[in-house]
Amino acid sequence: MSTPINSQRLRLLALCALFLLPGAHAAEPLTIDVHRDANCGCCKSWIRHLEANGFQVIDHVESNMSAVKQELGVPYRLASCHTGVINGKFVEGHVPAAEVIELTRRNDLAGVAVPGMPKGSPGMEAGGAVQPYEVIGLTASGTEQVIAEYPGN
Repeated sequence: MSTPINSQRLRLLALCALFLLPGAHAAEPLTIDVHRDANCGCCKSWIRHLEANGFQVIDHVESNMSAVKQELGVPYRLASCHTGVINGKFVEGHVPAAEVIELTRRNDLAGVAVPGMPKGSPGMEAGGAVQPYEVIGLTASGTEQVIAEYPGN
């Protein structure tokens, strides 16, 4: 038979155990470096999209984005306006936060990209127009694969 004191102790021990379990604490935000041109408004909008989805963004204003893309191995055909780097992998263009998170789980990919600047992609929302677009993954060997498809309206 348990006494009220023992019940209170059990509850207190259970509460303490929750704080000591490895997964009990809130996850640390993912940190991403974003390289962008100083005059790009859509880049700032994409940064806000990432922050709204729990990312910590380190913003780098660059004078030569072509050199940044080349250094990170972003193929010209996948290029957009800004380039992120997370865990050593590139994130090119207006990639949705969910696909950036997916990239962190994929050891087979060197990076992901949304080529161009499709209307309706994160950071390119304007007037409700949405173009269909794909998120393209690039393997370390240079093979491209469609990671996700987003329909237009």
